[in-house]
Amino acid sequence: MTQKIYQVDAFSHRPFAGNPAAVCILSAPRDDAWMQAVSNEMNLSETAFLCPRAEGFDLRWFTPAVEVDLCGHATLASAHVLWEQGVLAREAQARFLTRSGLLTADLRGDWIEMDFPATPPQETDAPRALVEGLGAEARYVGRTPFDYFVELEDAETVRRLAPDLRVLRSLGARGVIVTAPSDDRSYDFVSRFFAPAAGIDEDPVTGSAHCALGPYWSARLGRAELTGFQASRRAGVIRVRPDAGRVFLAGQAVTVYEATLSAACEAGSP
Repeated sequence: MTQKIYQVDAFSHRPFAGNPAAVCILSAPRDDAWMQAVSNEMNLSETAFLCPRAEGFDLRWFTPAVEVDLCGHATLASAHVLWEQGVLAREAQARFLTRSGLLTADLRGDWIEMDFPATPPQETDAPRALVEGLGAEARYVGRTPFDYFVELEDAETVRRLAPDLRVLRSLGARGVIVTAPSDDRSYDFVSRFFAPAAGIDEDPVTGSAHCALGPYWSARLGRAELTGFQASRRAGVIRVRPDAGRVFLAGQAVTVYEATLSAACEAGSP
């Protein structure tokens, strides 16, 4: 049986923007080494592997270097593929069993809304490597279960930031979220995300980072629903709605291509 693989641009309504993710819908579980090898071959920030179960789909995410505990854009891409390929009816909820518990996604018109755990930052002292690596003055430094979280002076500082990735790699965290209030009235806040320790110098649009950004800016701005703009080169838009320890993340997605892994690739682990 041939193995299809899809590349989807997530958190974008048009191709060649947002965050690309690869999606494999497996007929049976595959071993970790094979999934890591496919992810390395795809060379995207994440590749998602889905395997059907009675209560939904097992879902795992791999960067080219490691497996990760939570990924928003590849979950969005996975739900998009399930509906687009007719695996799920458009009115059906996508249900994913993951390392971060049950995650769900629902189709809301042209947008996909996902239910994720909130990971609000807790204020902490800034490590020297964080200050040196960013090369910018922080208004606030926090820590989430995965990342350092830094508010900078303004949106322009976020856009112009050119961190020393070698130094950030030494922090002992998955990555670094940087953010500031938006200077564009279309958005409430801007952000960027750097994860060199996970093999991703800069992630284009990061759903899991918005599990921290949503609660933080909701408290700061007194807003229940917000729109974030991730100011990477590809850029992307995420609607955020924190609610009782959860965060609802909404985005759009478009399939860029569909391919088939060769028989040699499917034969087994490298």
